[in-house]
Amino acid sequence: MELDRRTVLRLAGAVPAMAVVPGPEGGDEWERLRARLAGPLFRPGEPGDDEARLGFFSLYDHRLPAGVAVCANEDDVRRCVDFAARHQVPIAARSGGHSYAGYSIVDRGLIVDLSRLSSVEILPGGRAAIGAGAVLGQVYEALAAAGRALPAGSCPAVGIAGLTLGGGIGVLARKYGLTCDSVESVRFVGADGKLRLVSAETAPDLLWALRGGGGGNFGIVTSFTFRTAAARTLTNFALTFPPAVLADLVAAWQEWQPAMPDELWAGMGLGATVANCGGCFVGSAAQVNPLLDDLVRRVGTQPTKREVTEQGHLASMRAFAEEAGFPAAARERADYVATSRILTRPVPDTDALASLLTSDPDLYTIFDAYGGAIARVPSSESCFPHRDALGSIQVIRGTSDGEARARQVIGQVRDELGRELGQAGYVNYIDPEMPHWAKAYYGESLPGLRRVARKYDPDGLFAFEQGLAR
Repeated sequence: MELDRRTVLRLAGAVPAMAVVPGPEGGDEWERLRARLAGPLFRPGEPGDDEARLGFFSLYDHRLPAGVAVCANEDDVRRCVDFAARHQVPIAARSGGHSYAGYSIVDRGLIVDLSRLSSVEILPGGRAAIGAGAVLGQVYEALAAAGRALPAGSCPAVGIAGLTLGGGIGVLARKYGLTCDSVESVRFVGADGKLRLVSAETAPDLLWALRGGGGGNFGIVTSFTFRTAAARTLTNFALTFPPAVLADLVAAWQEWQPAMPDELWAGMGLGATVANCGGCFVGSAAQVNPLLDDLVRRVGTQPTKREVTEQGHLASMRAFAEEAGFPAAARERADYVATSRILTRPVPDTDALASLLTSDPDLYTIFDAYGGAIARVPSSESCFPHRDALGSIQVIRGTSDGEARARQVIGQVRDELGRELGQAGYVNYIDPEMPHWAKAYYGESLPGLRRVARKYDPDGLFAFEQGLAR
């Protein structure tokens, strides 16, 4: 029986790492790859291997890649892709290593570590060329030095590549759009090992797919060219309400946020002992305070704490990082699991929702607002399928009592939300147990994305459990 590449890759996990490379000289093949790379290659048991292979989530520390190539340049990326294709080695690119399912740590395969491709170059016309290995903290610092800004996330250790390729929700998204909406072009290594510039002129179908089609698909992006915005004064705000009014807060927020100007983005952090609403306003404290007064009036209860801080763009981004528990200078690691649903419409019974979200003391749920500029991007320019949604819901739980129990709890919440709101989810909060994951993440864009995957990765070189080349 002849096996196609997808089948070979699925079966590769059942054999030892060295056996993935065919022939008696498998080890020699890895040494030949090492000799061709400008950056280091770490193999199992070698000094530095443990540090090189680990990602953000300690849950996946048991995975043992056959090699980690820390690429020094785009040629290293090309050589890794060529090696994987010739020797049928599973391959995955890693930027920040924050995949919730650990998909950037490929067991018995080759990790293409992009962390050294982290340059941020300011270009004429308010554009910026950003290496795929840059993390958000680096990006914000470099752009701010030039008076520029990019709508992206809050955690400074998250990689720009994974965030952008899956969409990119952040506190400036209602004003400036998703991170992927600012992508002008990308440099891309395909399954054929060739480096190409992907733009609306050279490969419009691939550019469309890379604007929201999820990390790990189609090939490896080595850098992005983004349109940026002028950095402006921002006002951060945080309102802490008594946990007993969680249902009232949700009811108020889901009616209030869509009525707000694009300059205002607000999210919620909810749990058994938490009912917070916080966000960012592009403008002054004097402008946003009356809008926050309106939210408080709708909730019907005064917050126990109200903080409103007007500051520069970079100070605002740093403050969000610190509030989220991510010191900009540290590479934190975590041991929680997460899932998501898309808030397609207002929740009709917020009392029932409050009961669900507080049913486990270790649950924490984050509501992120959509709307504004997100909703104005036509489907022909980006494959991100949730443009008309009110927002997304991220459900998080720690694993102190075991990963299985944590996944059971978030799965129950995910499925109950799905019955009420529909089955959609956000690919950047990727869940290895998401039912009907392809339709959930990609919706009406799925057929087009499958076509792009077949065109640019016909043999499934970049196949993985929730990949489009499967």
